[in-house]
Amino acid sequence: MTPPENEHESTARPGEDGRRPAPAGGASPAAPAHRHRLQERVRAGRRFIREVSYPHDIHPALVPGVSIEDQRVRYGLDRPILLSVGTAVIAFVVWGVLRPQAVLELSSAALTWVTQNLGWLFTSLAAGLAVLLLVLALSRYGKIPLGLDGEKPEYSTASWAAMLFAAGIGIGIIFFGPFEPMTYYLSPRPGTVDPATDEAVTAAMAQAALHWGVNAWAIYAVVGLAVGYVSFRRGRVPLMSSILTPLFPGMTSKSAGARLIDGLAIVATLFGTAASLGIGAMQIARGTEIVTGLGPTGNATAIGIIAVLTVATIVSAVSGVGRGIRMLSNVNMVLSVGLALFFFVVGPTAFLLNVIPGVLLEYVGTLPDALAANMSEGEAMQSFLSSWTIFYWAWWVSWAPFVGIFVAKISRGRTIRQFVLGVLFIPSTIIVLAFTVLGGTAIWLQRETGAVAPDGTTASLPSPEEIFFVVLDMLPGAQLVAPLVIVVLGIFFVTTADSASLVNSQLSQGGRPDPRRRVTAFWAVCMAGIAVVMLLTGGASALQGLQNLIVVTALPFSVIIVLMCFALYKELRNDPQAIRHRFERSAVEKAVRYGVTEHGDNFALAVTPTEATSEYATGHGFDSTADEVTGWYVRRDEEGNPVAYDYGTGEYLDDAAGPEPAPAPEEAAQPAAARRDP
Repeated sequence: MTPPENEHESTARPGEDGRRPAPAGGASPAAPAHRHRLQERVRAGRRFIREVSYPHDIHPALVPGVSIEDQRVRYGLDRPILLSVGTAVIAFVVWGVLRPQAVLELSSAALTWVTQNLGWLFTSLAAGLAVLLLVLALSRYGKIPLGLDGEKPEYSTASWAAMLFAAGIGIGIIFFGPFEPMTYYLSPRPGTVDPATDEAVTAAMAQAALHWGVNAWAIYAVVGLAVGYVSFRRGRVPLMSSILTPLFPGMTSKSAGARLIDGLAIVATLFGTAASLGIGAMQIARGTEIVTGLGPTGNATAIGIIAVLTVATIVSAVSGVGRGIRMLSNVNMVLSVGLALFFFVVGPTAFLLNVIPGVLLEYVGTLPDALAANMSEGEAMQSFLSSWTIFYWAWWVSWAPFVGIFVAKISRGRTIRQFVLGVLFIPSTIIVLAFTVLGGTAIWLQRETGAVAPDGTTASLPSPEEIFFVVLDMLPGAQLVAPLVIVVLGIFFVTTADSASLVNSQLSQGGRPDPRRRVTAFWAVCMAGIAVVMLLTGGASALQGLQNLIVVTALPFSVIIVLMCFALYKELRNDPQAIRHRFERSAVEKAVRYGVTEHGDNFALAVTPTEATSEYATGHGFDSTADEVTGWYVRRDEEGNPVAYDYGTGEYLDDAAGPEPAPAPEEAAQPAAARRDP
């Protein structure tokens, strides 16, 4: 240790003796004894490093992180999950096709019970998760990367923002874009504004923004953050059960509890995505009827469209034309933006430019009151929340595994702060603007012509699947744009079904990044079957069937999301970067206090070993050898046995010890490219 440069400086060395070190500029009888104590402490520190056994000889504060790609994992088909969930879904589809009325009655009763007794859970999630994420982003945890220390983001900021933008575009915007704000304009949330008034214009679009904005994306973001963190920072497979490992030590992906968690995630994703496919098919069918002049045909046409587009999805899943699906997604994003610009340019441009700032301010200003609305405020409020707000929160919960895994994949290398701010605000801004353009156009046309809802009430509104085409028909060029809308909806159907089936296939194959195509196709068929049951159950009012089944099936996964929050926070507290930050604050604070007490203004800091029990010990009260701190970065082979690994070079030390282990029986028939290398 280098002594201070002059006699006016001294080194603060917190220790047990409490004596002042001798000035460097002059001799002191205490100097030899002091140097001896320092030497003893250095030797004690070296003995500590030798004697304390850390995994792979690395302190948990110095681990750079562990990526799932660097782990030795043998993926395989989880037959219990596939058989149990698959059988249950097939049985439900058969029951729904044979006895849709029985499904409606049972699901309606369940919906009533859930909304009246547990509606608070969905509302608490929507409000609480946004707050939690912002707190994490702005805290010291916000600097933790979703990846290894020093790892650069996989995508540039512009590309990442574009992909988040694309994630915010889907069937729901076209289906609900004009319908939902118009409904709120004619029938506002109880206790807010009078119907069809000037105040109702911005209030209606602000209510829609509540359902589709920041709070919706907070539900996706917390799942995406947890998946990204455990996969790219902690080295665990991207399964919902893997996120909860800190709360249930010893739980593996093959345990009953883990399979239950992952099974519930699959069920939620199936029903949530099926709802989007169902409304998409309804709107394609109605658009086709209008464009071709067929007239109303009921749900038969929609069911036929589901069948045809599901076949297209299966073909894409089995043939592995992933590049084609990505190309279609990019084309559809461009078409969707073009569609919104069409409404903006040929519609009431000046009105929209004036109303957009008002909607954003109204949305932010009324957010607390809107989130505070609850089921105890009378029957009118109960009906509104059940039909809209709670339904939406449940729908987003059911979409969370699907969207969460997607945003996690594209966000590798981003810090938690970047992830949260990007995922919360980029797609939600796009959606709020889209709803303002579509809904604002519909409201403006209603105020100018009264043609959208002739009697000025929701009773005369066109059906949700029809209103988009009704509004479009009042704009110039509708005959050219209407067929394009049908194409956009069809592409959305195929790309959504393909992506959701892929996620479910991964969840049923242990998180395998390149899942079996036949399993993917199976889940596509299951989603299509559920969508058909939703349409049959709702009958003339298909939305009722969607609402009933989504709210009920999303409930279990909402509890899992709550547990995810606790598990994520527990792991963040012991992240290597968090440990270093804790040590930094402790070391500097204690050393400065000691230095000022012993030496006044002029002193320097030095690092010296101390006893673990010392009040000056940086890690006082922290057990760096605890399993919850060190167990996560132990490298293991495909069988779960510890193996030698050098974190300095990033290499396994037994690579030359022998050949790659044989694949699991269910993997043997797969081509080599379908198996992960060590």
